Amino acid sequence: MNKTSSRTTCPTSKSLADRLIEIDRQMLKLLADRIGLLRSTERPVDLEEQRRALIQECSDVGPAHLLSDWLNHASSLSARQAWPKRSVAYLGPLYSFSYLAAAKYFGMGADLVDVASISAAFEEVARKHTAFAVVPIENSTDGRIVDTLGMFARTPLQICGEILLPIHHCLLARGSRQQLREVHSKPQALSQCRNWLATHLPQVKLVEVASTALAAANAAANEQIAAIASREAGIHHGCQMIAENIEDNSQNVTRFAIIGQNPCAPTGNDKTSLMFELGHHPGALADAMMVFKSAAVNLTWIESFPLPNRPNEYLFFVELEGHQDTESVRLAIEKLRAMAPRLEMLGSYPKGRLIET
Repeated sequence: MNKTSSRTTCPTSKSLADRLIEIDRQMLKLLADRIGLLRSTERPVDLEEQRRALIQECSDVGPAHLLSDWLNHASSLSARQAWPKRSVAYLGPLYSFSYLAAAKYFGMGADLVDVASISAAFEEVARKHTAFAVVPIENSTDGRIVDTLGMFARTPLQICGEILLPIHHCLLARGSRQQLREVHSKPQALSQCRNWLATHLPQVKLVEVASTALAAANAAANEQIAAIASREAGIHHGCQMIAENIEDNSQNVTRFAIIGQNPCAPTGNDKTSLMFELGHHPGALADAMMVFKSAAVNLTWIESFPLPNRPNEYLFFVELEGHQDTESVRLAIEKLRAMAPRLEMLGSYPKGRLIET
């Protein structure tokens, strides 16, 4: 090929820019079309299975998790425009693990509102200040999240979904490891890294703070402080990563519940959450469990929660496979309701899956 033909086939910088802008214009028009479609309905459409197939079909475009993030971002932008009053509360501040879970579930374009506590997240939804909230419910290392169960006991809102977020902790600091005198983080993060800390920083003082993101901010302000927090929090606050993946359990996962006011329709791959109180007599819990066994309903989680000011009496939180509208689950719940002084349905919703980070 001679130089003349080469110049005619290669786009100039201006023509390349024009073509890229035209593609961007088409994408924005498609986004507007998506917003218009969403405005014609009052609730989100479940696209998960179809979207997985689409991502697999277009695997040559890029890695699956990046394509998923891109589509999720477009979905969240269009949902925010179509339903402007559907904001989402999360346990802040920015770049906490609750924020990362909320952004993964709803997309970076969603209207995400940070709150200072799990109780505040529940209150935002109960008062209809936000449409949803994202709250941690269980960690694979530390178990149940007591504050969340306590709020369900007081304010039994609906669970509309769940997300399983891998939790990878990083040691972040502005200075060097030799300068460190304190490590800040929330109690659960310190607990999840206790062996690593004892081995690598045995002389350093451990300081509990309200969130991992706040810990990162503290580390950014003082060379003698390190934080245990997410990689994203470190980038946001301008910290160096001294060590990564310092959690003692490499399979460390936190399950977050999406709470709201509206029930979910069956999808064929659902679970149901409920809580109940039983009479204080021998065999009460065994009798309750037999209800599910007789109905061939599989329980996936059960937790007891002590009732305030009532020694040795408990609320029981149960999760089971299936939607509450299916016959086997419905009959089991009817039988349980007949023997339980209190029973609260916390919702049926699609089973969450472990997301890629």
